[in-house]
Amino acid sequence: MWAKKTKIIATIWPVTESEEAIVSLYEAGVNVIRFNFSHANYTNAKLIKWRIEKLNKEWKTNLSTLLDTKWPEIRTWDLKEKITFERWDLIKIFVNLSLFTDDGKSLFCDYLYLIEDFNIWDIIEIDSGLLRAKVVNKNDNFLEAETMNSAIIWSRRHINLPGKKLKLPGITPKDKEDVLFAIENDFDFIAQSFVRSKENVMQLRELLDNNNWVWIKIISKIENSEWVENLSEIIEVSDWIMVARWDLGIEVPIERLPIYQKEMVSKCLGSWKFVIIATHLLESMIENSFPTRAEISDIYNSVMQKADCLMLSGETAMWKYSIEAASMMKNVIIEAEKSKTYNHYDFLNLWLNKRNIEKKQLIKSAIFMSEELDVDAILVFTKTWLLARFGAAFRPNKPVYAFTGNKNSFKYMNILFWISPFLLDNWSFNHKENVVNSINFLLETGSLTKENRVIVITDIQKDNKEIPALEIITIKDFF
Repeated sequence: MWAKKTKIIATIWPVTESEEAIVSLYEAGVNVIRFNFSHANYTNAKLIKWRIEKLNKEWKTNLSTLLDTKWPEIRTWDLKEKITFERWDLIKIFVNLSLFTDDGKSLFCDYLYLIEDFNIWDIIEIDSGLLRAKVVNKNDNFLEAETMNSAIIWSRRHINLPGKKLKLPGITPKDKEDVLFAIENDFDFIAQSFVRSKENVMQLRELLDNNNWVWIKIISKIENSEWVENLSEIIEVSDWIMVARWDLGIEVPIERLPIYQKEMVSKCLGSWKFVIIATHLLESMIENSFPTRAEISDIYNSVMQKADCLMLSGETAMWKYSIEAASMMKNVIIEAEKSKTYNHYDFLNLWLNKRNIEKKQLIKSAIFMSEELDVDAILVFTKTWLLARFGAAFRPNKPVYAFTGNKNSFKYMNILFWISPFLLDNWSFNHKENVVNSINFLLETGSLTKENRVIVITDIQKDNKEIPALEIITIKDFF
C-alpha cells in the first residue's frame, strides 16, 4: 500500500466533531485537526479535544491538534439590515462610531487610522473582496469611496486594506485568552494569524514563555503584503509557515499569488522550516461531492512544490462531504507523489550548533545511502525529534519511521513530510532494546518484512551524552 508523504490538516466543526467522524477523518488520511478560533467556543473545543485524546490513547487515531487564532482584524459594524450596493455608488466609510449613520449608503470601519493611512485612489476590499471601493475624497471624519462593483453587504464583514502597513496590536485580549486555553488543554500547535513581522511572533513566544509552556510550536500565517519585506525574519523565529491564500489573495495582486506561493515554499525549504498550503484546495466540495479539475491541479502543483502539508478549511468544517473531501485530497496526493522522485533539498546551516550540524549530516548520509544501497526504509530514534525534522527537510524517497519516548516530539512529527511517528511507551536507554521493540512492531503491522534492509539512526545515550550513530540492518539476520 502506498503511503502518502504530504500530510493533511483538517478543520473540525461542527459536522465532524463526533468520535465516529474524527476516526473517519483519520482513516481518510488526516494527520492534524485544526480548531478555528474565529468561530470556536471553549466548551465545545474542550470536549472535542478530549475526544481526540481519548481516541489517540485507544490507538484508534494518531492525531495532533492545532489552535488557529483570530488575531487583530478590521471589520464593518452592526447594520439594521443588509445593504445593497450598485456599481459606481458613492459611499461614506466612518471611523467614529458616534458620527456613523446607518443610512443605507454608509459603513463604519473599526480601524482608527483609516483616514490617516489612506490616500485618494487607494482601494478598500470589503467582505473579503466581495465589494471593492476606490477612495475619491478624504474628510476629517470619513472617507468617500466609489464602489467598483455590485454587492450585498451584511453586518461585521471583514475589511482588507491592501498594501498598507497597519497599526494593529500583535496580540489582543481575546488572542491571549485563546493562547492560555491552548496551554491549559495541551494543544500541539498554534497558528498565528496575520503575522506581519518578527516582533509579532516574538510576542507570542513571550506569552508562552511567561506561562512556562514552550512546547507549543508556532505556525506563522502569511496573509498580507508585509511578508514581502519581512519573510526571512518571520521564518527565522517561526517553527512552521502557512501560506494562507484567502486574505493573501486579497492583499496582493491575485495573478501573482501562485508566484508568491512558490517563492515562500522554496524559501522555507532552504531554511529547513516547514510549510503548509491552505485555502480553496477543495472549496467546491463544501457543497458538491466531486471537485473541480482546477482544484485537483492545485493540489498536484502544491505537492510538486514539495509542501509539507496541505490544509482543508470549510471543506471539512461545513456541510455534507467532509470525509469525502479528506479522502479525495489523500488520493490526489498519493497519485501526485507516485509521479515524482524527490531531489533532496539541502538547506543552510542556519541556527544550528556543531552537534546539530553533525546530526544533519548523519541523516543526510542515511537518505543518500538508502537509495544507493537499495535500502527499504530508515528507522530514526530520537528524543528531541530533531533527527526526524532534518530527515523530512531533505525530502527522502524512502519511508522514514521515527520512534520517540517523548510525547511532544511524537505529536510534532505528525506534520513532517513522510515521517511516520511512533510513541514508544517502553522507551529504553538501551539502544538495541528500542530497535528490537520497534522492528517487531513494524513487522506486526506489516510495514516491514524480514527480507527488508533498513538503516537505523539513533542518538545513543552514553555517559549522559548523545552520540549519533548509524547502522544498516537486514532484519532476518538481526534476531
